[in-house]
Amino acid sequence: MGWFKIPSIFTSYKHTPLPYYNPARQNLVNKSETQKDGAANKVFRFLRRLMSGGKIDGGSRTEAEEKLYAWLYALAQSDKDMVFEYVRSTERGLSFAEAERRLKENGPNVPIDYSFPSWWHILWNAFFHPFNIILIVLSVISYFTSDSPNGCIMLVLVFISVSLRFYQEYGSSKAAMKLSEFVRCPVKVQRCAGRVYQTELVVQIDQRDVVPGDIVIFEPGDLFPGDVRLLSSKHLVVSQSSLTGESWTTEKTADIREDQSTPLLDLKNICFMGTNVVSGGGTGLVVSTGSKTYMSTMFSNIGKKQPPNDFEDGVRRISYVLVAVMLVAVTVIVVIDYTTSHDLTASFLFGISVASALTPQMLPLIVNTSLAKGALAMAKDRCIIKSLSAIRDMGSMDILCFDKTGTLTMNRAIMVNHLDSLGLSKEKVLQFAFLSSYFKTDQKYPLDDAILAHVYTNGYRFQPSKWQKLDEIPFDFIRRRVSIIMEREAEDKSRHSFERVMVTKGALEEVMKICSSIEDVDSGTNITFTSERYQRILNMVEEISNEGLGVIGVAIKSLDTETSYQRKDNDETFESDMVFLGLITFFDPPKDSAKQALWRLAEKGVKAKVLTGDSLSLAIRVCKEVGIRTTHVVTGPELELLNQESFHETVKRATVLARLTPTQKLRVVQSLQTVGNHIVGFLGDGVNDSLALDAANVGISVDSAASVAKDFADIILLEKDLNVLIAGVEHGRLTFGNTMKYIKMSVIANLGSVLSILIATVCLKYEPLTPRQLLTQNFLYSVGQIAIPWDKMEEDAVKVPQKWSQKGLPMFILWNGPVCTIFDVSALLFLWFYYKADGVDDSMFFHSAWFIEGLLMQTLIIHLIRTEKIPFIQDLASWPVLCSTVLISAIGIAIPFTPIGDVMGFVELPLSYFGFLLVLFIGYLFVGQVVKRIYIMIYKRWL
Repeated sequence: MGWFKIPSIFTSYKHTPLPYYNPARQNLVNKSETQKDGAANKVFRFLRRLMSGGKIDGGSRTEAEEKLYAWLYALAQSDKDMVFEYVRSTERGLSFAEAERRLKENGPNVPIDYSFPSWWHILWNAFFHPFNIILIVLSVISYFTSDSPNGCIMLVLVFISVSLRFYQEYGSSKAAMKLSEFVRCPVKVQRCAGRVYQTELVVQIDQRDVVPGDIVIFEPGDLFPGDVRLLSSKHLVVSQSSLTGESWTTEKTADIREDQSTPLLDLKNICFMGTNVVSGGGTGLVVSTGSKTYMSTMFSNIGKKQPPNDFEDGVRRISYVLVAVMLVAVTVIVVIDYTTSHDLTASFLFGISVASALTPQMLPLIVNTSLAKGALAMAKDRCIIKSLSAIRDMGSMDILCFDKTGTLTMNRAIMVNHLDSLGLSKEKVLQFAFLSSYFKTDQKYPLDDAILAHVYTNGYRFQPSKWQKLDEIPFDFIRRRVSIIMEREAEDKSRHSFERVMVTKGALEEVMKICSSIEDVDSGTNITFTSERYQRILNMVEEISNEGLGVIGVAIKSLDTETSYQRKDNDETFESDMVFLGLITFFDPPKDSAKQALWRLAEKGVKAKVLTGDSLSLAIRVCKEVGIRTTHVVTGPELELLNQESFHETVKRATVLARLTPTQKLRVVQSLQTVGNHIVGFLGDGVNDSLALDAANVGISVDSAASVAKDFADIILLEKDLNVLIAGVEHGRLTFGNTMKYIKMSVIANLGSVLSILIATVCLKYEPLTPRQLLTQNFLYSVGQIAIPWDKMEEDAVKVPQKWSQKGLPMFILWNGPVCTIFDVSALLFLWFYYKADGVDDSMFFHSAWFIEGLLMQTLIIHLIRTEKIPFIQDLASWPVLCSTVLISAIGIAIPFTPIGDVMGFVELPLSYFGFLLVLFIGYLFVGQVVKRIYIMIYKRWL
């Protein structure tokens, strides 16, 4: 075996038959399920799953996970003979024929191939959107009715919308396909050969050819090719960082039988696919391969269950409503117009124009322009936006989950204290810890740098130049300690003698294990290291650990200067009979900016939850220092014991969740989304964070993160600082607010306009506007809306998360839509009674007046809707919006007075009409503001 990239096991898991029929395995799994669930519980679970509509709420494990847990726990609790029986193998290994049969039956040792959508499938999904279909149908009809310019405009808008959506989704699909690649790697397995007399052979095969029942042989640097039950081990230390994300290592041993209370990843006799050997070696029996491994099952939901997007769903519902309204209104208008004109073609063309006016044609352009503008603004704040829709979701995010390491903390060690065996500060402990770090050359760790920095910055003078290093016993993951042998000239210079010592520093348990005496605090003499003193130090260390501090031990041993020391094969024998000096405590300090950043996030309505694989005590200490409440905390093993309802309630209340596995992080995120109805952001940088990053509404990673994490993230931070996210939240809320402005004002303006046209068509003997005039009016209004992404938002609007409200938009339309129609009808009545424009002969005058009134009314709606304050008095729009309003209004007013107006069938209007429009629009703004204040009093919000 050798090193290779972490395999991407992020594919679908389907409940398929076992790779080969194994009654023992089936009985084990079924027995576990039967014990846990009776018939009533099975029925209840089925009904609950049926009613849930397939939602994943994170409160319970999937069926595949339950079977995997049952299988691995059964193997961990069994002795080796039974394990061979369960997987139908022997101590000699599988025969080549049997291995080949299982490979054919079971398939290669790779995840189940996930059929990624092809480019044309993604293109079809991007194309198949209600607004796109509407625009395409209208454009086709426009071409048939010789209205090519309008049809061309619609097709261009469809092309822009489809292209942007296809680009985003195809990029995400390519990232997922990259993760599905499985790099080949050689593996040493033991097989048996011979027909009569079978002999064991150690052969090297490709990882893809490993099957359940194979005996694998591993050594430092090897990666486990599947889930493995250990058969033999020698000083085996394994790194599970690919699963947990934590840098510490785990000791594994074959000579143990576990019980059900041990967390799955803490099982000592089970090694998991994707983890690697740090030191030691041994043999193991492969019990699961491919899609049946823990890592495959853990990542099986990646890319399959994306969080619900309320915004997209809301836009889709609104589009269906508009289609329904369009079909009814256009049908009625065509019928009424035909009864007066008796020209079916002209009536049909007029109906198409009304349908076009009802469609928010600029929606894809406005939405994507707003998102692109937000992406550029965030790029200046050192954020790379991979998914434009994530900017909008940032504006809705109300919970941010993250690991403490590197986010809240500096991700480096700071030394705190140097204590003797009684817990008192003692300089001698620091002196020899310093000398050990000073002379250490084999591997420099952050703790060594922390000790050196502490000595130098606090003015200690330990004079290392007086010492001479003789040798070094380097650190390894078996001993977990380092020893430095050094000497100096004795203080009594007349004797020309030397003082030679060995200083050992490392994991406290390993240092204490090699000590036979302890230095007495009062007399300075060495006394026996009794079990009582040993336990007293352990109790003291437990208290220190509860405060979130890390601890290493320091010991010393005087050596005979007459005998020269030479490195031996067994350094452990030499590291014995030492004198225990004391402890060095340290911790990873919080960032200076973290507390302020969390306070600013809370001020903006974003709650913080810490999801970490670290110990609870360490997480609590850091959270207290940065101001995160720690009244409700929980650990991963505790979550495993909870039922579904208790799980959701605990996740809801907890602010600190420690010792979490990747699947537990995923379940926490899903619980917050589905049961808590929150928009969840997740900041992670490891392979173990990929599940949560994929499931979160907003996946956030950093530039230094694992490639897997960056592939699944929506946003990449160029520096791991929460203050950068605050700027992202502000940009997200600005983007969301401006997008909602457009949706609300365009729907109100379009519905109000169509309703006014319907009333005018019923009342008049002619069309209130010709198709060309109506399309020109709609085009000018749509162009005027392009400046909306550059508008500003009120301070109160960006203080809280912005979410799509399913009930809010219909009520908003019902309250504000009729106001527009009332004043349109008022203009109709004024033209009818004051100017007597009720006959066919006056149609050109009516068309000119109605065209200008409708265009200015729709333009004013932008300013009335965009703020809850009084427009133009208490709040002004941004200069791009103001310029757009003035320009479009000026063009609309000027058209009847130009040759273009003659071509379009307009006539010049008297000055008195513009005086009436001034009064009309002042009245509209007044009534609209009154309705707005009443609406805000009832619903407590505006946009």
